[in-house]
Amino acid sequence: MSDSRSPPSPPSPQDALDVLMAAPAGNTLRRALWLDSVDRRLRPHLPPSLAAHARLANLERGRLVFVVDAPVWHAKLRLAAPVILDAARSIGLDVAEVVVKTTPPVAPPGQTTRKAIPMSAAALKDLQAALASLKNPDPTGSD
Repeated sequence: MSDSRSPPSPPSPQDALDVLMAAPAGNTLRRALWLDSVDRRLRPHLPPSLAAHARLANLERGRLVFVVDAPVWHAKLRLAAPVILDAARSIGLDVAEVVVKTTPPVAPPGQTTRKAIPMSAAALKDLQAALASLKNPDPTGSD
């Protein structure tokens, strides 16, 4: 007798998301999604050169906390604070201050932060000559 039931289908990404949202970690996930949506609403109010270097990290006790990847962006975001506060208030947030923190950019896994510079033929020749000069001479004279 054969079983007429089909094998269960694999869970979909939506199923996984539903499980995550129902778990105790769901509140953290909901908060992260909400912060992302607030970041997307405030981003158009940032100067275009700054928008790629700043990210809303938190909203706590009336403070918008942004993270930037270099001190120059820290200064530019502080200068843009009044515009950001006005934009945040216009979308219904009760904020009074912008806090900016600087962190180094995070490189994706497996990617180096510095790219190797190709060696010129002349530099390679000089390097090989220098290495050859460091070899111990063969006492028999046959190299």
